[in-house]
Amino acid sequence: MKRSRELAVAGAVELIRPVFRDHRGSTVAPFQQSAFREATGRPPFRVAQTYLSVSARGVVRGVHYTATPPGGAKFVTCVRGGALDIVVDLRVGSPTFGRHAAVRLDADEGRAVYLPVGVGHVFVALEDDTVMSYLLSTEYAAADELAVAPLDPRLGLPIPPDVSPVVSARDAAAPTFAEAAEAGLLPDYGRCLEAEALANAEAAHSQERQGEPSDR
Repeated sequence: MKRSRELAVAGAVELIRPVFRDHRGSTVAPFQQSAFREATGRPPFRVAQTYLSVSARGVVRGVHYTATPPGGAKFVTCVRGGALDIVVDLRVGSPTFGRHAAVRLDADEGRAVYLPVGVGHVFVALEDDTVMSYLLSTEYAAADELAVAPLDPRLGLPIPPDVSPVVSARDAAAPTFAEAAEAGLLPDYGRCLEAEALANAEAAHSQERQGEPSDR
């Protein structure tokens, strides 16, 4: 069984981890460094912060992204309930600029989504008490966190028709995709790649300091 696939947004990857089940229940390791490197071809994912969100059915969180610089990558899983996880390419100059890709995440399957620097993230909770887990490559800083309106018709995100979207006041007031682009708020693809290269170099240097083999 294939354990990963590239999504329609450049650099974004869906990872599928094995779930082990028996009469007691199940266990899964959503994140494993070696599996991540094999699936993405990238250096180790350096985790600077983790956090969880709990959402009722219909809650839509996003489209959120981090200003670049500093930029930040995400590794997202669902640990309870179910969600439609959507990645949106907001990077001006990207070969997939403006496109999106959706993956259903739930607590029963070992699926996760990796979002590279500059890619927007949004999800729709499909069940009450849906818990989403995030690994972040940089620590959260409110001043660097930006958003695009998730219900913007220009984006055409696949919100399920049987869901009544519930969004925060912040996300409801966020600029549309076109407004964010016109205001120069969207990240530049080249600068996102530079931020990733810098993070990769720092990860390799950290490995060398710890006496671990480097890919370089």
